[in-house]
Parts: sequence; structure tokens; C-alpha cells
Amino acid sequence: MKPLLRVPASDVPALTRALETALEGGPAVWPVPAPASTPAPASARAPANGDVAQIAPIPRVKARFARHDGGAVGSGRGAGIAAHVDDRIALVVETSGSTDAPKRVALSADALVASADATHDALGGAGQWLLALPGHYIAGAQVLVRGLLAGTPTVTVPGDRFDATAFAATSAHLMPHVPHYTSLVPTQLARLLDAAERDPFIAAALSSFDAVLVGGQALAPAIAERAAAAGVRVVRTYGSSETAGGCIYDGTPIGDTRVRFDDQRIELTSSSLADGYLGDPERTAEAFRTDRDGTRWYVTGDLGELTADGRLRVRGRADDVIISGGVKVVLGEVERAVRRVPGFEHAVAVRAADAEWGERLVVVAARTDVADPSGSHPADADADSDTDSDSDSDADTDSDTDSDSDTDAVVASVSESPGRDERAAASGDLETLVAATDAAGLPPAARPVRLMVVDRMPLLASGKPDRRAIAALLSS
Repeated sequence: MKPLLRVPASDVPALTRALETALEGGPAVWPVPAPASTPAPASARAPANGDVAQIAPIPRVKARFARHDGGAVGSGRGAGIAAHVDDRIALVVETSGSTDAPKRVALSADALVASADATHDALGGAGQWLLALPGHYIAGAQVLVRGLLAGTPTVTVPGDRFDATAFAATSAHLMPHVPHYTSLVPTQLARLLDAAERDPFIAAALSSFDAVLVGGQALAPAIAERAAAAGVRVVRTYGSSETAGGCIYDGTPIGDTRVRFDDQRIELTSSSLADGYLGDPERTAEAFRTDRDGTRWYVTGDLGELTADGRLRVRGRADDVIISGGVKVVLGEVERAVRRVPGFEHAVAVRAADAEWGERLVVVAARTDVADPSGSHPADADADSDTDSDSDSDADTDSDTDSDSDTDAVVASVSESPGRDERAAASGDLETLVAATDAAGLPPAARPVRLMVVDRMPLLASGKPDRRAIAALLSS
């Protein structure tokens, strides 16, 4: 057993040193977000005189599995949780998820290195990374690990909130003559694209990267199209904390990752799999299964299939399936369809009880998005995983069952009741959303019957939609 040290994720130099030691076999690291009242350390705040916080380069880690004893257990957030862990563990990441209670994913040095090596192989070689994500999420931690293994200094975007100008300014400090990489969530990419339309410097910075990994949640088709038009080399990633980050790039497994399906549920095996959940053997047994030949598989919460060209297509969450009039409808496929409509790039599909059909679909959208369909989003950007759906929905209709019931546009606001003009606009929007689901080849049962517009979309700390809060808002 060895100590598990809590390290503030906002102190990037300290977190990087801790990760380096953990990869060498030292104490395991648990990056934790700083309390809201605690200011970020000087290295993480906006730099003075144009300086950019950097991490000193180190050679590729050699003796990463040497036994390392000693070291005090950190204090602060999560006190009393797992003071010591197995010698294999190098990193513990807490995931928020979109519906489940938090889980603490325990990852070995082997898994972290396998994931980082697979990423560099998939991208064509090691390079220099720019950190724009919080280090207490796997996507951010893996940026630091990749930099350590590449032996190049990882540069960090300063500030407590993501800023497009700071991103561009930081990218100017990347080393010449080596590949440049970064990892973003869709919200960050949308903000950069918005800013790039106004500022040529930001446009040039964004398009200069050899690869921009995008994960955390599904990338709206409209944003993907804008990125391609701007010359941004986007790589859509799919994975999670349990796979040490993205293990499927643009629908294709990287490294030794393999995919299989159990009743359409996606299962993954790879050298980058986590050991399990810290202090939670029951959840570990449910999520990680071992075949008779000793192969470990991670059972994801997603439904998927292989396309004709062998790429993974994620349909949606397995627990986000409704039965409407006897027809199964995957909410993720509905969201993918309606997010093609301008102004609804961040819309969320939720279930609503229906006396006749059992369950029907309701689309929830933020008022700012509907009023200004620019593809941007008001929420602050974070990411707690590299989860993403790598391609658009092309699901075949699995039933001829139709719904002849009328749809009703309902606009809800946290602060005020909608006026007649707003209701009329919502009715037209709803018809457009219905047409979008039909165009995606979804069954008639997938047509939304209501539209609810809220002043602000409820979000988790990770920036993902808080589906429980959204459902509660709908029921109220």
C-alpha cells in the first residue's frame, strides 16, 4: 500500500510534479478542485507582462514502478477517503457523471502510459501539449501525462475561466518544429470559433494545432462543420475516466483497444482500463467483467453499433431509452437530430409521462441559444471525461408505429410566463424539431411533443447538462 495525496488541480506545476512521481511508483495522486472561495495560485492566474506559466521538460519516465514509501496524506476536500491505495495505483479521478453519484476511478501507471502512448501513435507522434482543461478531470490529467512522457513542456492557459484570447496568447509560446496538440470540450471549441470570426489572431492560433481532441460530450454537427471550414483539425474522442480518457478516435479504436456489444451496450477492453472504483467493490464488479481467458472488459453506459465502414457509432445512453407507444426511442439520437437545428446545438431531450403513449419526448433549450443561434453556449467549459459520440445518427426506423396525437408547444421560463408571440415562435420551432427527427430517419415515436425554453440550462460542474435537475424543472 502507498499514500494517496490530494493535490489542488489549479496548481498545475505541483500537480505535474506529483504525476511525475506517481508514474515513477511514488504516492498516488488525487487532483481536487480548489474550493470556490480559494483563489487560484499565481501560476494559474492570468500572467503579468505576457508571461505564460510552463512546466519544465523532463525525460521520458524510466523506473515508473519502483516502490516508493512515505509521504503524508493530503488534507482538504475528500478528507478521510482512502488514505492509502494499492501500490499499482497512480491516479484517482472523481467523476460526476450526468445522473449517477460520484465515483472515484483508480488508474494504474500502466493504464495512464498505455493511453498516452496510444494517443501519440494515433496522432503520428509525440509533441507539445496545451492544457485548457481542469486537471481534476481525466482529460486534463492526461494532457499532463502525455507531456511528461513526451519530454516537452506543457503550457497552460491561465485564468480561472476559459478565455479565447488567453488560449491564443498561450499557444504562441509553443515550441516550433514539433507537433502541437490540445484537448477541448465542445463548449470551448464553440467559443473559440465565435472569437475566431472576430479576431484573425485567434483564428490563426486555433488552426495551427496539428490536432484538437474534442470530447466530454457529443459535438454538435453545426460546430463540427464550422471547425472544418475554419481549418481546425478536430479529432472526436470517445472514452471515459474508466478507460484513462479517449480510446476511440473518430470512431476507430487506438492502441490495443477492442470493442464489443452486449445487447447493443458498448463494452471496451484495453491496456488503459482502470483497476476499478476506489472503496466501491460492488460498482467495480458491475462495471468491469473478466472473460474466461482473463480479458477484462469495461461495461459502458452507452448504446452503440458499428457502421458499414467499421467505425463505432454511439447511439446514446443505455439508461436514456424510453418506450413510447411500444417503440424504443434513444434520447441521444433525438438530441443528435435536433442539435442540427440552428439555435438548438445544446438542446436536451427528456422524457415525460403520457397517459396514452406511456412516455413522450420533450426538448429543453436555453433561451439565449434559441434567441441567438450562433452555436455558442453560456456555460463555463469543463470536462470530466472524453466521452463523445463520434458520428451522426443514421439509425434505421425499427417500427412502423405512428403517433397521430397533436404536438403542443410549451415554453417555460424560470422567471416569467411566456407571451403570445413567444408561444407562437415556440410552435414553429417545435415543428422544425419534429422535421429534424424525421429527417434523421427516427421513428415517429421520436418526435418531440413539447418544447420548453429555460432562462439557463441546469449544468453539472463538468459543464454537462444536469439531467436530473432538468427533469425536475419539467415536472414542476
